[in-house]
Amino acid sequence: MRSSKRLLLPSLLALALAACGGEKPAAIPALPRDLATFKVEAGQGLHGRGWDGVVEAVRRADLAAQTAGRVQAVLVDVNQPVKAGDVLLRITAVEQQAGAELARAQLRAAEANAAEAEQNYRRFAALADAQYVSKAQIDQARAARDAAVAARNAAAAALAQASQQAAYTVVRAPYAGVVARRDVEPGETVAPGMPLMSVYAPEALRIEVAVPQSRAEAIRRDPAATVTLADGRRVKPESVIVFPAADPVSHSVNVRVNLPALDPPVAPGTTAKVVFAADAAGPAEAAAAIRIPAASVAQRGELAGAYVVQDGRLLLRQLRLGARVGDSVEVISGLKAGDVVVRDPVAALQALAAQRKAGGGRD
Repeated sequence: MRSSKRLLLPSLLALALAACGGEKPAAIPALPRDLATFKVEAGQGLHGRGWDGVVEAVRRADLAAQTAGRVQAVLVDVNQPVKAGDVLLRITAVEQQAGAELARAQLRAAEANAAEAEQNYRRFAALADAQYVSKAQIDQARAARDAAVAARNAAAAALAQASQQAAYTVVRAPYAGVVARRDVEPGETVAPGMPLMSVYAPEALRIEVAVPQSRAEAIRRDPAATVTLADGRRVKPESVIVFPAADPVSHSVNVRVNLPALDPPVAPGTTAKVVFAADAAGPAEAAAAIRIPAASVAQRGELAGAYVVQDGRLLLRQLRLGARVGDSVEVISGLKAGDVVVRDPVAALQALAAQRKAGGGRD
């Protein structure tokens, strides 16, 4: 007990001396006049609840090799538009063409045998009317003709298969679109199933988002939605399709949102936000939504913040961010309407250093 009193006494004396002193607190140095700031405003959100999704092409073809060989030439590259039937790349076709020639020769031999068997059968059939040959001989001639016809048909099928293998050495565009990916270079050896190229049609795009099963029925009744693209554009979807069944693991329901034709088109793989009117929480929540320029966010590792001017001081306030749309980002927490935020975090850091230096190193 006595030891605690001994420790407490010097602290109380120090506080008393500080209170009795006539020293005034140091004035806060003024911030630079050219420090660009803006005032946070609310009411920039959408009326509804949104889910993030990824834009995907309705028609996308991942082309793979259907025959073995070496890539002879690649005629297109990434982001190049192509028309339906355009040649994308060629594979060496020496073995395939040799196989087609062999099958073609076998077909000609089978056709000759079939023609000879048909003539023999007709001769035996004419002699049978005059009873110069037996019925057994007629049956043998008919069987030989049928076997020759079957062999001719088999040879024709083998030729079609060999010709198709030769055709696989020329890879063509399945429809008009844009080359999204290129996986091979000239000189590479490919085998059946090896990926070669990817093509997609940019005019037909869609987004699939997973919503909780408790909200699926409301969206099914009211499918109105607004899509916010990565470049900031907001579009109305052509149609909204709610899947009939839920995922057994996540218990979520997929909702497919078909986009209209966009000019300029959006690239597949980019993120987008889909806001359903059926999930609107009321105008109060949308009015309280805050968005700030993404350039004003200071990133410190995994933490995000913004420099706020408060009572002449610069304070780094930690933020919880939401979806980014174009050049702006949604602030879930950390800012409120009326806060004054510095536009450039680097300029704010320099102003903060100058302010501390002018104040003698005091915060």
